[in-house]
Amino acid sequence: MKESHIIEFKPSWREDYLKWICAFANTDGGRLILGYDDNGHPVGVKNVGKILEDLPNKFRDILGIIPKVKLENEKGKDIVIIEVEHSYAPISYRGRFYIRSGSTTQELKGRELTSFLISKSGKNWDEYDEERATIEDINVDTIEKFKQIAIKRLPFVKDEKEPAKLLEKLNLIQNGKPKRAGILLFGKDPKRFWTSAYIKVGKFLTETDVVSSDEVEGNLFEQVEKVMELLRTKYLFSQITFEGIYRKEELEYPEEALREAIINAIIHRDYIGAHTQLKVYTDRIILWNDGSLPGGIKIEDLKKNHHSKPRNELLADVFFKAGLIEAWGRGTIKISEECRKAGLPEAEFIEEFGGFSVYFYKDIYTEGNLSKMDLNERQIKAIKYIKEKGKITNTEYQKISNIKKRQTTDDLKELVQKELVKRIGVTGKGTYYILRGTKGAKGAPKGY
Repeated sequence: MKESHIIEFKPSWREDYLKWICAFANTDGGRLILGYDDNGHPVGVKNVGKILEDLPNKFRDILGIIPKVKLENEKGKDIVIIEVEHSYAPISYRGRFYIRSGSTTQELKGRELTSFLISKSGKNWDEYDEERATIEDINVDTIEKFKQIAIKRLPFVKDEKEPAKLLEKLNLIQNGKPKRAGILLFGKDPKRFWTSAYIKVGKFLTETDVVSSDEVEGNLFEQVEKVMELLRTKYLFSQITFEGIYRKEELEYPEEALREAIINAIIHRDYIGAHTQLKVYTDRIILWNDGSLPGGIKIEDLKKNHHSKPRNELLADVFFKAGLIEAWGRGTIKISEECRKAGLPEAEFIEEFGGFSVYFYKDIYTEGNLSKMDLNERQIKAIKYIKEKGKITNTEYQKISNIKKRQTTDDLKELVQKELVKRIGVTGKGTYYILRGTKGAKGAPKGY
């Protein structure tokens, strides 16, 4: 058993561990296990009788919760297990609030604390009424467009004539007051209520050399379409092909992946914080969003089926009903799939600068580019193989090029040194190689 966001091992009890108990209660619950050293070996707990008597009282008097405290025996050693349930009310320790993030305990401050307290109130931020707004702030044209695209999943919208009644059925209005989600989704000017409710798009040659930039405002449906149009017409190149007599244009990055990433960003972002930022470089795109991953979800979970925990559930629900997202928890998977289909390196997901970034990398593995990299024919063949299959092993390399292991190892080592492929695994049969994206410098979006 390893340490995680719900499990922590300690050799003995210390008063400071009340922070851990507080953090477990504020996140997904968890277990603090006393009597193990840092290597996971049982060492036992001293004065176990006193601990079993004192801890429940401490938890009740200081934190206001009553975790289960159990005694178990492991290899003749006394082990104390403290089981903490998730608390729907916010729990503080000496006036401070803590949560679990990965396998660490972190104190919440500032905006993160505000968001946490809002979530513990039983509502998400987007569910609150916007007291400054009225039905007059709703864009009727956006309502009509929504009805057209949502009719497959919401047949009733066809006959709904009054915007207020439609918003009520979507749970976006209450007692005549639009909720925050209602203004963000259908408002005439959401930025009037929340100054960061926009997307900034920029074209960069370097981190400091900005060629052009645009600020995309309007409601969220409008923002998605405006950003996609800017990418098509101003920021990205399109490859023109013909299918018979029909002209076909394809962006240098997969359009569906970009759209999915933008929708994910506006659904999951923290609207109390900074605006969403889309930076276009010659070799990559970075989409940065304020707000970290929800508790219990790790970066590595994003490329497999995982539970969805939308920061703004009403926003996610309406985008789903509009048919613009297929299922919660699949957005990041779809982004990766679309990149693979387009023959590009997989998108990279990173928590950084107090938020969440999606990195798209341009295809550096075209025949034209590869021919300029001083590669031999075997290495070029291997790159093509990885593009098609997703990875290659030493044995597979030997087979497709009909060479011996030593030459294969030298070829692969050179590809790693040129940063064209990445080695996964240390040694043995489990080792394989994947394409490595052109990562370049990661610029801090806060300054943009």
